Amino acid sequence: MIHETMQETYERWCSLAVEDEDVVKELQQMKGNPKALEDAFYKELSFGTGGLRGVIGAGPNQLNIYTIGKASQGLARYIVSNFPREQWNIAVSYDSRIKSDIFAKRAAEVFAAAGLQVYLYPQLMPTPCLSFAVRELGCVAGVMVTASHNPSKYNGYKVYGADGCQITTAAAKAIYKEIQAVDIFTDVERIPFEEALACGQIRYIDSVVEDAFIEAVKAQSLLTEDMSVNKDVAIVYSPLNGTGLKLVMRTLQECGYTNITVVKEQEQPDGHFPTCPKPNPEVREAMELGLQYARKYQADLLLATDPDCDRVGIAVKNDQGEYVLLSGDETGMLMLDYVCDMRRRQGRMPQDPVAMKTIVTIDMAERIAAHYGVRTINVLTGFKYIGEQIGLLEQAGKLDSFVFGLEESYGYLSGTYVRDKCGVVSSLLICDMYAWYRSQGISLYERLQQIYAQYGYCCKTQHSYTFEGAAGFAKMQEIMARIRQEGEACNGIVEEAGDAMRIGKLVIGGKQVVRCLDYSQGINGLPPSNVLKFYLEDNCSIVVRPSGTEPKLKLYFSVCSEDQQAAVALEKEMAAQMKEYMK
Repeated sequence: MIHETMQETYERWCSLAVEDEDVVKELQQMKGNPKALEDAFYKELSFGTGGLRGVIGAGPNQLNIYTIGKASQGLARYIVSNFPREQWNIAVSYDSRIKSDIFAKRAAEVFAAAGLQVYLYPQLMPTPCLSFAVRELGCVAGVMVTASHNPSKYNGYKVYGADGCQITTAAAKAIYKEIQAVDIFTDVERIPFEEALACGQIRYIDSVVEDAFIEAVKAQSLLTEDMSVNKDVAIVYSPLNGTGLKLVMRTLQECGYTNITVVKEQEQPDGHFPTCPKPNPEVREAMELGLQYARKYQADLLLATDPDCDRVGIAVKNDQGEYVLLSGDETGMLMLDYVCDMRRRQGRMPQDPVAMKTIVTIDMAERIAAHYGVRTINVLTGFKYIGEQIGLLEQAGKLDSFVFGLEESYGYLSGTYVRDKCGVVSSLLICDMYAWYRSQGISLYERLQQIYAQYGYCCKTQHSYTFEGAAGFAKMQEIMARIRQEGEACNGIVEEAGDAMRIGKLVIGGKQVVRCLDYSQGINGLPPSNVLKFYLEDNCSIVVRPSGTEPKLKLYFSVCSEDQQAAVALEKEMAAQMKEYMK
């Protein structure tokens, strides 16, 4: 049954949301579909450090020109209230998703009406280019319209601070307060796009910014001219119908990689993602067409970037000549090891070197970093927390200490020219890494096996459980509360550091839980976050967290055993038990 206030809101939308024909049509269709109406109107889209993300459609709980306008009005009010007028500059970019260009222009119109100087990329660009533009153009904020690697029905609205990093928790709360005070129909002011462009309130970002970005990426290469490295590597590349084509191809070609075949069906921007419904390099289905190309052209390496080109997935040949997809953890470990090794060889390791990773990223990365004398900083899930830590190094005058950042979800960063993961520099470093090891007579797959032999084998997987709509949201909250209660039951005395120490009684996959960390308490100086980490016997662990951008619960399994076969079997047993628990 539709709540009375929900029905009133729906009727108000029917009366006032007349500008967008798609919204009008969908509102009419909802009249005979109570569930669709409830899903669209039971709440407003939440705004946090990840900005907004939701299904494209009508209503306050979906992405449309009205919810984009309301968010932009709130962000503009926040900027006007908290920063001097001379700092009222904002950068805007967008990806290939459905209506991304329309949403970007609507945001720009609202910012212009508020008196902000708007810098807009004249064409779709990768997310790291937005981070770069914010810093390069001296902006106080930036907006990237993207839903990253989500299916085509989604879009999103990421907000960045003056440091080029996604906004902090404190800033997100302050902006959300302003957004909540905005009436979605009567309070949103805007200047028509062409008019704002004509008067200079909106300006297109000059190509020199793109050039500067490319040069900053190329500067991260660790291959020097005196090295005998053959770059005639056979590469298959797929931008997965996103934003990566121009900048990834340009960077690789300018760095000497010219033997590149692009997956034609996924070459051009297309928000419907016809050949990869889940345009996520973490998903085999998205990589399948690229694998077919790799086999056809006998490629040495397969690269694929997600739609906003901040993540990259790869496939390499194993000992039998078969292509295998590497996980985000595996690629991250390879890149961390490569960067540290090359810096050490070249005498370019800083005095206090620091690597950064998220708490759900494979723990083996810490052992690799330690081998090279590199200190590891663990942060909450989300590359924005790595960006924040880079900012803290900058404030301390130790920016050069940053060596590498990685997260298990295929995001990496070398260099400090941006404060977010970058699929462009990751693509370059992966190609460099492949070419370097080939010059040493080994493959990337062989190097990975050497790493496992040196540090031990660890199986790392992620499982997601979707809970869509109002009922799904309530169910997800219920499950998270129950898991937290079970975690608390595993713990006894809480030490001053916040770590719970007593051995509990919960057993998963035959492994006893020995400790549960509840990050909602703000452990080890990290901001509070709705994340639980269960430590099990024999160096196994499970992390449980709700996605910040999707209606999902995510579980991350880290399973150590004597060999790969035993670790995989144990992971399957643990995952099966948790799947039943989710029901």
